[in-house]
Amino acid sequence: MSKPDFAESTKLKKTGIRRVCLIGLGWLCVTLGLIGVVLPLLPTTPFLLVALWAFSHSSERFHNWLYQHHLFGPMVRDWDCYRVIPLKAKALAITMMSASLGYVAYKEVVPLWGLGLIGLCLLCVAIFILRCPSQPPAKTTNQLTE
Repeated sequence: MSKPDFAESTKLKKTGIRRVCLIGLGWLCVTLGLIGVVLPLLPTTPFLLVALWAFSHSSERFHNWLYQHHLFGPMVRDWDCYRVIPLKAKALAITMMSASLGYVAYKEVVPLWGLGLIGLCLLCVAIFILRCPSQPPAKTTNQLTE
C-alpha cells in the first residue's frame, strides 16, 4: 500500500542533529507503542502516529517500515488515510476520560472551576473522537476494478 499523496508534499527532510533526534523520537515512540500493546492503560496508536510523523521527516526507510508493518501498519494507515478511530478505541478512550474525571472529582484535588475546565476539555476531546469514523470507507465496485 502506498502513502497518500499529501504525505509526500508535507515531507521536509531534516539533516544532521535534527534528523538523528527525529529518528530517536520515532524509535522511542515505537518502543512505547510496543509496550502499549501489552499494558492496557498505555495507548499504542498515538505513539505510533508520532513515530510515523518523526520518520516521515527523517527516514523514508523507517517510515515505510512502520507504514507497511503487519501489526501496526493497518491502524497507522487507517488514521493517515481516513482519520479512522476504531469503535473499541473510542469506547476505551471515553471510558478512561470519564473515569479520570470521576477520580479527580472524588479526590477533590482541584477546585470546582478547575474540575469544570477539565470536564470541558475532556468533552471537546470526546466530541472529536466520536465525530471520527469508526471504519475506513467501503470500497465500491468501481474502486475494486481499478
